[in-house]
Amino acid sequence: MSELQKFTFDTVFDAQGEVAFAAPRPKRVFSAAEVETIRQEAYAEGERAALASVAALQQVALAGISAACNEALPRLAQVAHEHRVISAQLSLACARGIAGAALERFPEAPVAAALEALAQEIEAAPRLLVGAAPELAETLQGVLEELAGKIGFAGAIQIKADTAMGACAFTLDFGDAQAAFDPAAADARVARALEAALAAEGLHAEPLTPGAQSEPEG
Repeated sequence: MSELQKFTFDTVFDAQGEVAFAAPRPKRVFSAAEVETIRQEAYAEGERAALASVAALQQVALAGISAACNEALPRLAQVAHEHRVISAQLSLACARGIAGAALERFPEAPVAAALEALAQEIEAAPRLLVGAAPELAETLQGVLEELAGKIGFAGAIQIKADTAMGACAFTLDFGDAQAAFDPAAADARVARALEAALAAEGLHAEPLTPGAQSEPEG
């Protein structure tokens, strides 16, 4: 139950009928200076209220922007990572195309490059045994004999066709050591290395914004 409030009179008279108390009456007539003062005070109060409202709206807007950024940045990082993966895969596909065309045009080049790189190792060997796919073996004898003369290899060169070897693949056996090259196996190793690098990088690649620094992992 609400508390009862005592009724008070604006004007109170004493026993003789004289006014004992009179509540102040609100002023109803103001001078021009008073009106101007009241107007300025009301304007200032309204301006303060408006500024406070604008500040509150700004805080709400900034909070919304911050929340939207926090929600969008992880997705942006995911999109950037997907773009890096696709770019890497496209680069690998282009490299495969270029390498395939080069091997098709110059199938003897990898064997010749390997022989030059191993010149010191095979120089004293009495014999060089070369294994290669049949289509490559047919063209190697003359190329290798000419190259052997240039690098100072005086031993015998024996080429053996191996149907189990892939196109442009070969092996070199020079007694104490061996060397081998398989384009398909090399391609698979590069693909696995690229896949592992992208998986290890994950979403922790370079910053999305220039000049930003990645947070150290704790």
